[in-house]
Amino acid sequence: MIALADCNTFFASVERVFHAGLRGKPVCVLSSNDGNIVALTAEAKALGIRRGAPFFQVKDVIEKNNVAVFSGNIMLYEAMSKRVQSIMRKTVERTENYSIDEQFLYLDGYENNYDLVKLMRGMVRQIALWTDIPVSVGIARTKTLAKVASKFAKKYRGYESVCMIDTEEKRRKALSMFELADIWGIGPRSFAKLQALGITTPLQFADKPGDWILRQFHKPGYQTWLELNGHPCIDTSEIIRRRTISTSRSFGKMISDAEQLRASVATFAASCCNTLRAQESAAGSVSVFACSNRFREDLQQYSNIATMRLDSPSSDTLEITEAAIRLADRIYRPGIQFKKSGVILSDIIPGLTHHILFDPIPKRDERAELSTAIDRMNRKYGLKAVGLAVAGYGNADWKNRKEHLTPNYLTDIDQIMTVDISQKARKAP
Repeated sequence: MIALADCNTFFASVERVFHAGLRGKPVCVLSSNDGNIVALTAEAKALGIRRGAPFFQVKDVIEKNNVAVFSGNIMLYEAMSKRVQSIMRKTVERTENYSIDEQFLYLDGYENNYDLVKLMRGMVRQIALWTDIPVSVGIARTKTLAKVASKFAKKYRGYESVCMIDTEEKRRKALSMFELADIWGIGPRSFAKLQALGITTPLQFADKPGDWILRQFHKPGYQTWLELNGHPCIDTSEIIRRRTISTSRSFGKMISDAEQLRASVATFAASCCNTLRAQESAAGSVSVFACSNRFREDLQQYSNIATMRLDSPSSDTLEITEAAIRLADRIYRPGIQFKKSGVILSDIIPGLTHHILFDPIPKRDERAELSTAIDRMNRKYGLKAVGLAVAGYGNADWKNRKEHLTPNYLTDIDQIMTVDISQKARKAP
C-alpha cells in the first residue's frame, strides 16, 4: 500500500500558523508581484473568490469581508514543508517528496504490525501538534488511487483526515463519485476526448478494455487506466525530474533599461540552474522571453523569445547565465516598457556535467564544483546570499512588489519572531 499525504491549502495554512486569530477566517495568498490569487481557504472561496483571479479584480470583495491577504513567501513555505516532511519520515521509513505540499509514503510491510489508518492518523495529529499544519492522507494500492483517497479525506470530515481504498467495493464506489477532470494524469485534452466518447466518470474509464484505452490514449492514458484498476506502474521520480524548467516574473515597475532587463534575466537563469542541479540534470537549450504590458493599450506593444542551443548539456550557472544575457540583448528593443521576462531551460537530461572533445568551456569540472559550493552557501546562509554581480542588488524597479509579506521567521535570524511581554503590552485591551 502507498499513502499520499497532502497539506491542506498549504500556503494559507502556513500564514495562519504565524498570524494568530485567522483560524476559520478567509485567507488569500498572492503570486509574485502580488498579481493573482494562488492559494485561498474554504472561507475565501465561499465569498466567490477563485484561485488565479487577479488581485485588483477581487480587491473590493477582500476589503469588504476583511479577508487576510499575504504576499507569497516561498522561502517560508519551503522551510515549513521540510518540518512537515521530517515528521513523516520519522513515521515511515521510505518516503518520496512529490511537491512542496505532497509526500508519498510507502507502507508495504507496515500492515503486518500496524493498523494503517490509525498509523496515519497518529502522524496527522503529530504534524498538527508540532507545526499546526492540517494534513489529509489517502491510502491505496497505487499512487493515482491514493490521490483520489486523499481528496475524499480532505472533503469529508468523517474520515478524520485519513481515507483508505483497500477493497474492490471501495475502489469502484470512489471512482463512481470522483470528478473525471480531477484524476491525476487526465489533462484538458484527454478530458475533452473522454467526454466526446461518452465517458463521464473515472469508473467508466477504468471499466473500458485495456486494448481500447491503449489505442485511444497511448501509453500515458494506459498507465492511468492501470493505476485506476489497482496496478502500480507510475514512476513519479521521472515526473518530478522536469523536462523543462522555467522562471519568470512580472516586474514591480515597468522597465526600459537594457541593464535592468539583463539583471532580471541573470537572476532567473540562476534560479533555473539551482533547480536543475537539485534534480541532478543538465540542460541543452536556453530560451529567454520578454514582453510589454498587454493591459496598457496606450503603450507600444512588444513580445519576443529567443533560443540558443548549448555546445554541451550544462548545469553551470556561469555558462547558462552568459547565454541568457546574450539572448536578452538579442530581443531587447529601445523604448519598449517591459513588464515581464523569463528564462526557460529545455532538452534536459540526467547528469550534471557532459564533456565533448573540443569543449569551449575551460575547467568544466572545477566550474561545476564552484556551482555546487554556491548552492551549499545559499542553503546555509539564505537564498541569493551568493550570486552573480550582473544580477544586481537592492530594490531595482524590476524586482517584485511584496506589500503583504510575512517575514522569514524560520530561516532568517534577523527576522525571527519577537513577542512583547512588557507591562504596556500586558495592559493592552
